[in-house]
This record gives sequence, C-alpha cells and structure tokens, in this order.
Amino acid sequence: MENRLAIEILGVAFPNPFCLSSSPVSNDYEMCAKAYKAGFGGIVFKTIGPKDYLIDEVSPRFDATSKEGTPFLGFKNMEQIAEHPYEENLDALRRLKKDFPDKVLIASIMGNDDESWAYIARDVEEAGADMVELNFSCPQMTSHAMGSDVGTSPELCRHYCEIVRANTKLPIIAKMTPNLAEMNTVARACLEGGADAISAINTVKSITHVDLDKLVPLPIIDGKSSVSGYSGAAVRPIGLRFVSDLARDERLKGAPIGGIGGIETWRDAAEYILLGASFLQLTTAVMEYGYRVVEDLIDGLNRYMVRHGCEHLEEMVGLANKNVIPAEELNRDYRYLPEIDEEKCLKCLRCVVSCYDGAHQAISYDEKTRKPTIDENKCVGCHLCELVCPAGAIRGGKVVYKAGRKVAKPLL
Repeated sequence: MENRLAIEILGVAFPNPFCLSSSPVSNDYEMCAKAYKAGFGGIVFKTIGPKDYLIDEVSPRFDATSKEGTPFLGFKNMEQIAEHPYEENLDALRRLKKDFPDKVLIASIMGNDDESWAYIARDVEEAGADMVELNFSCPQMTSHAMGSDVGTSPELCRHYCEIVRANTKLPIIAKMTPNLAEMNTVARACLEGGADAISAINTVKSITHVDLDKLVPLPIIDGKSSVSGYSGAAVRPIGLRFVSDLARDERLKGAPIGGIGGIETWRDAAEYILLGASFLQLTTAVMEYGYRVVEDLIDGLNRYMVRHGCEHLEEMVGLANKNVIPAEELNRDYRYLPEIDEEKCLKCLRCVVSCYDGAHQAISYDEKTRKPTIDENKCVGCHLCELVCPAGAIRGGKVVYKAGRKVAKPLL
C-alpha cells in the first residue's frame, strides 16, 4: 500500500514528515539511530559549531511549567549546541547515513564568522547529510555572534545564507527565532541569500519560575540563573501563528516550511500541516515520552487522512490558511450563542462565576429550577462559559445575525 505520509521536499524523499529537532534528543549516533528505528522519517542532528568553539554546559539546565497536574506544559532548556568534538559529530553523520540510507539526515550548523559557516557547510555535505539547516535561532548561546542574536538581523541572515550557498550544493533550511515581532522579513532575507526552505520556530526566551525563598529564577546554577529557551505545548500557538504567517506570504511561495513547537499528538501535527508546514520537528515530547511517541503520530495522522479521503500529504499542506483573514475582515454581525446541556451540567456554577466576573453577566443561577440559565439579551457569544465548564455541558447553539447593524469603521 502506498505510504500516505511520504513527501518529497526539495528533491529529498521523506518516509514521513516527522523529524527530531536539533536539540538534546539528537545529540549523538546512538540517540539518532534509536529514533530512526522507532519510525522517525528524519533527524536534524544537534547543531554542529566551529571546530574550536568550546561548549561547557551548566547544571542543572532544565525547568518545566505545569497546570492542574499536567507536567511539561512548558519546558525551559539551557543547553547550547553539540558539545562533542567536531570530528566526532562528523563521524556520527557518516555512520547514520551509512546505516540508514533511506532516512533523511539533516545537519544543523552554526558558525561565528564567514570562515566557520563555510567549512562546516562543506564538511557536513562530505559526511553525507541530505540537507543543511542553519541555526539562526538558539536563544542561549554565550556568544552574541551566534544564535538568536544573529536571527533577528535580516542582513546577517542573508549574508550567512550567501556564504553557505557558495559552499554547498545541499538544500538549505533557515531556522527562525520567534523572539521578534514578525518573522517574514528575516525569512525573505534568508531566501534572497540562497536558502531554499524555512523552519519555525525555535524556543522562546523565558524565565519560567522564581524560587521565592532564594529569590533566584529556576533552574538555579550556583545561586544564579539566566534567560533561556521555552518549548513544549505552551509555545505551540506561537509556532502555528508564525508558520501560517510564512505560508500566507506571497513572497515566500514555493519555499517549504518545517513546523516546530509543542508537537505532542497527531492533532498537533495536523494543525501545523494544515497551516502550511510540509515537515515537522519534535523535541520536548520526546524528552517526556521517548522516541516511540512517533508511533502514535504516524498512526493518528494516517487515520485522519483516511477519514478525509486524503491520499497524499501534500494535499493537506496549507488548507486551513484560506480561513485565516485580517481581524478587520471578520463578520462582526455574527453571534454564536451557547446552550447548556442539562443532563451533563454538574451545577458547579463555574460558568456563572466566570461570566459574571470575566464576561457580560449573562448567566445566572435560578433558585427555583436549580440550574444556570443564559440570558440571550445579555449574551454576546464570547464562549468563556464553554471553556471553563469542566463537564463539557456547554456548546454552541443558535446563530444570530444582527441584521441592519451599522458597523463602525476601524480607527486610524
């Protein structure tokens, strides 16, 4: 049977769109080999830096945010690029390509000047990489000549893409930082410099917690801490927004997009693909659940495609973007009023409290019937009540159009 998840990107055949990100989960041969065997279609080997650039990591270097018993809602990571010797990293690439010739091998690289960007690009091509990803986005490098400080500059990104393009024939992916207001300007500069594709996003600069007794943010390293990258499910909405922005930019048409950020389930993967991503990268989900998370991703995405009659992954890419429009174009004469399912209702009154204190005082508790009721004359259809209901007892009901309502022009 034909593989529905197979996709060709820039002449490289991916068995499926799921790849390891350049990160702690793709740090050496053994880890990447295990991921291939688990079912990942590709790996992005942990970023290889200059020959003489010493990586000295801190301890501890992780923190996580959680909510209501859900661990790893967000994850803070202070690791930098690959800490192994330069030649050891190249040898790992050679072994991986030799042992897994049908899997995709992407070398992530990061230089700190023209010379290092050039020789690293040549060396990873010689070692057998199928593609090269330029890391313009790591937020915790100790050098301002590397990582996200470079990735916020269109001029530097264009320049380093030009250097790499002159030194390799491999397809080039530019990896974007989310630590800016808009990404498209930098992405366009990368394509102008010779990049062929874009991947987004890397981690978001963060401070996750503060120890309230020691007065030090976490993790605490010998009494101090630092700003570093935030990943996991909490950043997925940011990643989805940037991927959609890139995919809808006419000046970036034709450039494949790699989706990164908070992918844990097949639903997460489908959302990225529907908003324009052709291939996907994971880290935090693997750190929490292991490489076998890919089995559920493959199975779930396959089943979704079957249900929707989708034969090839390319058919899904970007389909949802036609429904992403500027806020000023949304229909403001449309109201979608909620309804309460009395059989499911627990009468906990969460909806009453949230509506009164956080919305439009449209839900009240009827002492006679002993149930919450919605006043449609006050309800604006914001659906806060639906989101806070722990029993799923509130859903959308009837649609009301405010016919003849005069819509105010936006203020300039």
